[in-house]
Amino acid sequence: MDIELFYTKQGSGPSLLLLHGNGEDGTYFVHQIAEFSKDFTVYAIDTRGHGNSPRGTAPFTISQFADDLLTFMDQRGLDRADILGFSDGGNIALTFALRHPDRVHRLILNGANLDPKGVKMPVQLPIVAGYHLASLFKSPEARAKAELLGLMVKEPHIAPAELGKLTMPVLVIAGTQDMIRESHSRLIAASIPGARLALIPGDHFIANKEPTAFNRAVRTFFTETAPAASKEESP
Repeated sequence: MDIELFYTKQGSGPSLLLLHGNGEDGTYFVHQIAEFSKDFTVYAIDTRGHGNSPRGTAPFTISQFADDLLTFMDQRGLDRADILGFSDGGNIALTFALRHPDRVHRLILNGANLDPKGVKMPVQLPIVAGYHLASLFKSPEARAKAELLGLMVKEPHIAPAELGKLTMPVLVIAGTQDMIRESHSRLIAASIPGARLALIPGDHFIANKEPTAFNRAVRTFFTETAPAASKEESP
């Protein structure tokens, strides 16, 4: 059964969907909402079981979250949108784009990964340990924590060869000290035809901590991939 995802909407113009990371909500993008609502209708969406969106009874997976996104767009008559996804939100965006390329105008993948091995080992090991520990307990709080950590332990699983099917403009953006291996971010960009790669000084949370540099990189991408203005007819 479908659920109603919570979201905030601001601005006017073409649709831009913002997808946050694991354990967060749409408020993570406070600086992007302020900037891009000048030119876009910005939707900052809370993923299922995050923020103010209900958990529902469907599987708690990247695949289900991508299905939720399709439902969200259909419910609002959004035939096509630019999508910016961060971390697990980037994984949702990538999964969605592979399934529904006709619904994605442009794609920004910030700190996304194709599989759990894309996360640096010093970061991943505590996540795995925390997942197994939380899984030992039966309380609602422990189950919720295990579900969240399980996303990072078990998902995603996208083969680099699949990325060759993407034809929309793509920006892969990550921090120079990101928890995602730089080689992994480079692999994602290299596997998508024509994709751009931007590395911003900072850690995994550059959109929130380094918004000026992050927004500049995204704005440059939007400018460079904007549809060519139609020429005025000669009198």
